[in-house]
Amino acid sequence: MAGSGEEAPGGGRGVVIKDDWPGYDLNLFTYPQHYSGDLEYVLIPHGIIVDRIERLAKDIMKDIGYCDLMVLCVLKGGYKFCADLVEHLKNISRNSDQFVSMKVDFIRLKSYRNDQSMGEMQIIGGEDLSTLAGKDVVGTGRTMRALLSSIRTYRPNMIKVASLLVKRTPRSDSFRPNYVGFEIPNLFVVGYALDYNEYFRDLNHICVINEHGKEKYRV
Repeated sequence: MAGSGEEAPGGGRGVVIKDDWPGYDLNLFTYPQHYSGDLEYVLIPHGIIVDRIERLAKDIMKDIGYCDLMVLCVLKGGYKFCADLVEHLKNISRNSDQFVSMKVDFIRLKSYRNDQSMGEMQIIGGEDLSTLAGKDVVGTGRTMRALLSSIRTYRPNMIKVASLLVKRTPRSDSFRPNYVGFEIPNLFVVGYALDYNEYFRDLNHICVINEHGKEKYRV
């Protein structure tokens, strides 16, 4: 991604998008026209997202090895990332001489109203986490700290957190996922299943919403 910065050694920060990165003009891409006038620019095009997730899958398999995996997906914003990551993990398994058993479970963490964090994290849904006992867990989604203490009580063999995006924010609590797709500025982004009051989930690219869009879809 030209001008977006370089991947940190070892990939610990993922692809770093600098604060002064101007993004891509919306007219260079196709996107749902019912969002015309609601977006500032494309921050990360869909093709770059997919390529980056493929690399994350390779890194995960290299680190964890060929063992039973439980993938815990954080809904709703994490479902496309999880689905693409799991598909790449399965492809690696299919092209290997070793079988990797893989299960997926889902949980929802709700932390935003409009574009503001509510401070408290609501945990909604999910199956019995006791099934994590003795498993290697790969958590995916935007927010995992609220879950980690609960997961650890079930004594999984290993816990790894993968996140497509990490924001640089003044309120950052220093938690870093084990696998990061992109480190981005403190912007409210939508698309690739990331929503604003349930809108923009049908947008493939990750884009920055403008003030008009926020007001239009405010609840």
